[in-house]
Amino acid sequence: MRFNEGAELDTSQVEDLRSSGGGGGLGGRVALGGGGIGIVGLVIYLLINLLGGGGSVPSSGLGGVQPGQQADNSKIAAECRTGADANTNQDCRVIAFINSVQAYWTDQFARSGRTYDNAVTNFFRGSVNTACGSATSDVGPFYCPADKEVYIDLGFFDELHKRFGVTGNEFVEAYVLAHEYGHHVQDMLGTSKRVDPRDTGPTSGSVRLELQADCYAGVWAKHATTTPTANGQPLIVELTQDDINSALDAASKIGDDYIQSRLGGGRVNPDAFTHGTSAQRQRWFNTGYQTGDPARCNTFDTNNLG
Repeated sequence: MRFNEGAELDTSQVEDLRSSGGGGGLGGRVALGGGGIGIVGLVIYLLINLLGGGGSVPSSGLGGVQPGQQADNSKIAAECRTGADANTNQDCRVIAFINSVQAYWTDQFARSGRTYDNAVTNFFRGSVNTACGSATSDVGPFYCPADKEVYIDLGFFDELHKRFGVTGNEFVEAYVLAHEYGHHVQDMLGTSKRVDPRDTGPTSGSVRLELQADCYAGVWAKHATTTPTANGQPLIVELTQDDINSALDAASKIGDDYIQSRLGGGRVNPDAFTHGTSAQRQRWFNTGYQTGDPARCNTFDTNNLG
């Protein structure tokens, strides 16, 4: 994967809260209580609460970034100007992925006669308060429908490799971010409202919502090298099969069955599924990537989720 060195980055799509982050540790409450939708957070929450270990009671409605959590974009604004910076700096690379994903959905919505609203991604460290509730880094990246923003501790990508055994390259980051923006698309289209986040099981609405977000991530990947950003140039100029394989590897390592067996003491409980199995997550990312068509991502209109 390679970025267009001359393409400009838009750091306004990010809020950097890391200078005011809190401590780590379990206790995130956002995933269930406030309606936040994360790539692995709800799985881990249910592992703690349903497979033994207690955990905190969900809460909601803390009302956005709290006092003491002030965004400071001065560092990323100075360091992340072009695709050349994204080729050498993780912060800039993540911003480039975000810019590219949102540029694709802006174009896709326009083709359908709709307007896409950019969603801010918040970089935090340790803990964060949102309109969906409070969370620690342990819940992983998530999208909050209440404030229509994405939240991520970039240390999560290290955890994917160390804790979950992900072996892929930097495109793993793209898959995770594109998945979270898939939830933003679902929110804008009203799809999320069809799902009770407490609904679990192999064919539950929660699983269908997550698999659709995986499919949307694959759709973006299909168009990543041809999607121009605001200055008219695609940010990503080369995408290899190794990159796609990296996304598929990550998808396989955050399936319900894999996480339960790896982090839950070997016990797999399909009744607690919220995100889909490893095979399902791979299948639906690949469906999006092979077709490049969001319409083929209707996981709610099939009896066979794969």
